[in-house]
Amino acid sequence: MTPNEYNENLLRQHGLKSTRQRLAILDILDNKQAPLSTEDVYIELQKLDVAINLSTVYRTMDAMRDKGLIREAALAGDNRVLYEMARMEHRHYLVCIGCKKFIPLDGCPIKEYINGVASQTHYAIAGHRLDIYGYCPQCQAGGAGR
Repeated sequence: MTPNEYNENLLRQHGLKSTRQRLAILDILDNKQAPLSTEDVYIELQKLDVAINLSTVYRTMDAMRDKGLIREAALAGDNRVLYEMARMEHRHYLVCIGCKKFIPLDGCPIKEYINGVASQTHYAIAGHRLDIYGYCPQCQAGGAGR
């Protein structure tokens, strides 16, 4: 099954019509390592010559979020809402405060801790987020973080 066929099935399974624009948005989000804002997705769509209005991108992203295809990823101290694919596995990120670059971290460094919290509190843990903030080497070279 090609990625396009997979995304077509994904849209149908979630009750959304498969359109060129929706497929392109899913492809963009699926192939990026870091979450993107709606405006970033719109810019990527323009690079691909996908004819779509920014307002349509907002509505499409909202519909995909509401159906559980994508999820919001907030960056502390940033007003933008960022989106990423809603995968079975979750991601944690190393975030540069200076240039806002995201680097995904492998695995979950707090998995055992979360399991311990669930065991001690008898909570059914539904999820968690861990983002680590600092300055990347390029921003440090420019004088940030000193």
